[in-house]
Amino acid sequence: MYKLVDSHCHVNDIQYKDNKEEIIKEIKENMEFVVCSGWDYDSSIEAINIANENDNIYASIGFHPTDISKITDEKLLELENLAKTNKKIVGIGEIGLDYHWMTDEKEVQKKFFRMQIELAKRVNKAVVIHTREALADTIEILDEYKDVYGVLHCYPGSYEAVLPILDRYYVSVGGVLTFKNGRKTKEMLSKVPIEKVVLETDSPYLTPTPFRGRINKPIYTHYVAEEIARIKEMSYQDVIDITTKNAYEVYKICK
Repeated sequence: MYKLVDSHCHVNDIQYKDNKEEIIKEIKENMEFVVCSGWDYDSSIEAINIANENDNIYASIGFHPTDISKITDEKLLELENLAKTNKKIVGIGEIGLDYHWMTDEKEVQKKFFRMQIELAKRVNKAVVIHTREALADTIEILDEYKDVYGVLHCYPGSYEAVLPILDRYYVSVGGVLTFKNGRKTKEMLSKVPIEKVVLETDSPYLTPTPFRGRINKPIYTHYVAEEIARIKEMSYQDVIDITTKNAYEVYKICK
């Protein structure tokens, strides 16, 4: 039997500055592993440091679409070299498109999105995708790269929208699934095969019911798994076993 995995969290977030060690202790004692995701250079380096210091914490590194103005050739090259040599780095991300905040114009976002996908291709790592109000363009770009694979972090779309790339991508589901207004996510999950689903929290954000409004924690994947079990009419342990196996596979982590 497996334990829970959090496929996307931010143990490197400033909100954990006073209780990071407590969060890490909970992960060590209760979880199979977690992937700590960076969103710019500094947070990526911090994710790597946390991963290096803890056996069951891994890192994904890259520039979030609202942080691409921070990209330099030197920083990208350093992250690429680290991804080539450090086995605790299992993904490139979170990367993608964000048309809600529009920190940069669409074409600029697309340019740097493709640049980081190509980096992932060179280092043979999963991509960890952020998409907000940009799903059609995100799917279209991902479909250009038939040999790239990964995780659609906190996937916001329908089953039909993700079908073109579902052979290579896993749908990552978090606390939104437990919300009363999460009908769209529940409907999507009811159609996506459990073999293509991984769990996440995006902690410290998007805290699931019954703790909504508080700071999220990786161990709260428990509540996401419970809701999946209810929707899929599966046992709770079967949900954990399958989604954890999926996470091992997409991140190419050897058990």
